[in-house]
Amino acid sequence: MKTYEGAIITCDRENHVYRYLVEDRGRILHVGDALPTAYEGSPREVLGGRSLLPCFGDTHLHFASYALFNAGLDVRSARSLPEMCEHIRKFALDNNDKLIMGFGASTHLVEEKRLISRDELDKVCPDRAVFIVKYDGHACILNSKMIALLPKPVKALRGYHEDTGEMNQEAFFAVTDFVTKKISPLRTVRNMLRAVDALAEKGIGMMHTASGVGFPLDMDVTMETVLGKGLDTGFQTRIFFQTMDMGKVKKRRLPRVGGCFATALDGCFGSEDGALRQPYANNIENRGILFYRDSEVIEFAKQANREGLQIEMHAIGDAAFDQAVMAIEAALKDYPRKDHRHGIIHACLPSEEGLQKCAELGIQIPLQPAFLMWDLEPLVFLKHILGERVEKISPLRKMTDMGIVLSGGSDAPCTLPDPIFGIYAACNHYIPEQSVTIPEALKMFTYHAAWTTFDEKERGSLETGKIADMVILNRNPLEMKPDALLGLKVEQLILNGQAYKKGQGILSLLARGLLPGGRV
Repeated sequence: MKTYEGAIITCDRENHVYRYLVEDRGRILHVGDALPTAYEGSPREVLGGRSLLPCFGDTHLHFASYALFNAGLDVRSARSLPEMCEHIRKFALDNNDKLIMGFGASTHLVEEKRLISRDELDKVCPDRAVFIVKYDGHACILNSKMIALLPKPVKALRGYHEDTGEMNQEAFFAVTDFVTKKISPLRTVRNMLRAVDALAEKGIGMMHTASGVGFPLDMDVTMETVLGKGLDTGFQTRIFFQTMDMGKVKKRRLPRVGGCFATALDGCFGSEDGALRQPYANNIENRGILFYRDSEVIEFAKQANREGLQIEMHAIGDAAFDQAVMAIEAALKDYPRKDHRHGIIHACLPSEEGLQKCAELGIQIPLQPAFLMWDLEPLVFLKHILGERVEKISPLRKMTDMGIVLSGGSDAPCTLPDPIFGIYAACNHYIPEQSVTIPEALKMFTYHAAWTTFDEKERGSLETGKIADMVILNRNPLEMKPDALLGLKVEQLILNGQAYKKGQGILSLLARGLLPGGRV
């Protein structure tokens, strides 16, 4: 038993802040402004100027990809193409992998204002295959050695550009599938354990991972299932299977389907293939791309909804957002469900009509506030390609006032998993009137993160009877101004009442994860 005294920010429905919280054997026994006599003798931690909150959740990331790149080459810090080449050269010298994989190439931060090319990759690494994923996770650049390894069918796909080495749209997905088959399961599991420790450092105790990126036999879904059941720290994993094949989901008895890749309805703004209702401001011939016909998305949504699954679909542009709304509406008309919690991921440029439908139908939105302050995709670029529509991106205040449930994620590895930065961005929207309050932003990463996957009865707020999944911050965010929130730091993550401990081994993970039972 342990008592915490200080600013207990519950993040419950009424946003209560109390003075005391008592935890015993992983459960919250008491929260309130007075401490019952029965608990007065328990060990006590006085918070002082610090605060205690529910642990954070990340409601949309691609965990297998994040784990891979978290342990590998990251070129996001490069400010010129020669500097990026030097990062690649040093990384290649330090490891013996036949395939060099990196993440974070951008046109916006480098002096040259363009992507690294196939020829430049050939010069810096001619003898090994190189695969560098663009910062938005929707394109990649390959060297000649890598291109030579690709199966012939890839070369016939939309988005295949052999001259520059850039692969986007369907070609990018196919290349990614091909590359993931080259990664050993042991290496992947080792990277996953390290990645969980990295998430925990940011106060994250639950993740919603969109999985199914082309591993043979969907091994990433298998490994993440074992991980979710096998972690001995209390860290929670909720899997969304990125597939439109209901048989795969039913076989694994997963309750959720969707995400990106196979369930992405369009591309992204970085590659200018997010699907728009009106042309891009810089190219009147381009409205982006819808990857599926309306009938295909509707049929998928109907099947998944009738199976009782929770659906989430990627939609960046307003045309894709409207397609997602239309499909979910059709599914619910076909087979009504009151508490479905279907969602539209990102929803970067939602239409007014679509938002009204979301409010009416109870469609939730797992979004990424960090996109609002993304130096790899700056506002000046978005203004260039979208014009005045940039003022309509992620209207957090409007969506919140309409009663739409918003939850916070990172889309890692696109942005780094960092709830404090996400909270800061949500409270400091570049359109000031679209900012949310600090309590609202906190709930995006706590209560709403748990609610999104039906976990709110056990997690997401500090209430009597719930599991003691908590985080101690160095300061009280409710006493801070929105523009000072980056001064918050995570001091400790507490799961099931115990301080998080790094370094679980693979054998321990497998011993627990291969047993029946557990929830993911």
